[in-house]
Amino acid sequence: MYAIRGATTVKTDSREEIFKATTELLQAILDANGIDVSELISLHFTQTKDLVSVYPATAARLNGYGSVALFSGVEPDVKGGLPRCIRVIAYAEGKKEKVVSVYLGDAEKLREETV
Repeated sequence: MYAIRGATTVKTDSREEIFKATTELLQAILDANGIDVSELISLHFTQTKDLVSVYPATAARLNGYGSVALFSGVEPDVKGGLPRCIRVIAYAEGKKEKVVSVYLGDAEKLREETV
């Protein structure tokens, strides 16, 4: 088993934006790592406390990730933290020499190894 990290941001707290951003992030993770959704074991999401319209896990479930174990939680409220941020750690079957973490939108500021 291996894990892939990712994050994205939304401009406003809306169901539509969270759905779109979550879907884009997950597809970017699959594409960057050359994997299929069938290889995923679980997706653990966090979101900042300013995002209350919908769980990212709900967006994932409604967009074809229903066979994957899904979980959403609230990111710790850290002074100076990135607002309106959704983070995910994706666990997948198998082994990979190198995984590509994906940071989209303003979340690109979080890591140097962005896609």
